[in-house]
Amino acid sequence: MHGSMPRPKRNRRTNPLLKRIARSGFVQALLVGLVGLYIRFVRLTSRFDEEGPGLADLLAHWREGRPMVMCFWHGRLMMMARMRRRDLKQIHVLISVHSDGELIARTIENLGFSTIRGSSRKRGVAALRELLQVIEAGGSAAFTPDGPSGPRMRAQVGAIAAASRGGVPIFPISVSTRRGPLLRSWDRFLLATPFNRGLYLVGEALNIPPDLDAEGMEQWRLVLETALNDLTHEADRRMGRPRIEPAAPGSGKAYR
Repeated sequence: MHGSMPRPKRNRRTNPLLKRIARSGFVQALLVGLVGLYIRFVRLTSRFDEEGPGLADLLAHWREGRPMVMCFWHGRLMMMARMRRRDLKQIHVLISVHSDGELIARTIENLGFSTIRGSSRKRGVAALRELLQVIEAGGSAAFTPDGPSGPRMRAQVGAIAAASRGGVPIFPISVSTRRGPLLRSWDRFLLATPFNRGLYLVGEALNIPPDLDAEGMEQWRLVLETALNDLTHEADRRMGRPRIEPAAPGSGKAYR
């Protein structure tokens, strides 16, 4: 009886040696340095305008050292790290403790920020408590309320809780550039390229009431989500980019 030989199954798993090399301290440090240099080079060779109804208020808080919460979508994280060249140590960025979080955290720290690690699955309550201590001490917090894994452009409640308990405003912010690809990642990450034009848009401050119940949290979550999406759509429109729609509600994993 004749027949074809069965094909061996392909091993689709990542080579363990490559995984160990990628996670080594030297490679991680090299990646952090290269990413930081690239972001600085893009900012140095590009022209970015800053506009929006909340810009003056945001800069007043920044200049006077008044605490606040800044929110922007995960897909616009790259150039948000270089919005202003000021004393960034007062800004504490909440970073997930998932597998890619360490690299992101070290890159952000290399750009001058401070970081706090936490997510809904690990250290969520402790991270929020640490952020509140930062705010009480006069520092500011930055959130990507749809990160680290989505759903894209759908806000979670962590930023609302921090602003409500800390008694500080939330500033929704977005950024877009004329050139640079949108990666095929869950967040449609905008990879800005050098020698570019860009636009930062700052929305009006959201003054979150204290002692919110679950219904109040949801109402303000929707306000934040709408504000961020409106800013993102407008920034993309003015930079000549196609409109990026939010992911379907309930898709992806909640962050906070």
